[in-house]
Amino acid sequence: MAEKSRNHMRVVRHDRLRKTLTGTTDRPRLAVYKSNKHISAQIIDDVNGKTLVAASSLEKSLGGTDNVEGAKKIGQTLAERAKGAGVKSVVFDRGGLRYHGVVASLADGAREGGLSF
Repeated sequence: MAEKSRNHMRVVRHDRLRKTLTGTTDRPRLAVYKSNKHISAQIIDDVNGKTLVAASSLEKSLGGTDNVEGAKKIGQTLAERAKGAGVKSVVFDRGGLRYHGVVASLADGAREGGLSF
């Protein structure tokens, strides 16, 4: 049997999570994506198929930071933008990634910014 790639296994875990995790209009989904260099997050309303707000380390205003401190800053920025869009509560979708390091830091930053999940 051929060995599966790391990204393939992440996608399998993400699919397994997404079977039960859905963003509604009242409580949208905060989806996290991490590459080797960058991290990004979106708040998505799955019912209407719309991305409400997003933040990424690719943005020049966020300084292109991809470490734990940068992820926290991205989470705080995302929470501020979500407040502007009228979102207070979200469902956290870690994207098949382990909840530690930059993913946990982004979640902590979002909580500090005022999002509840």
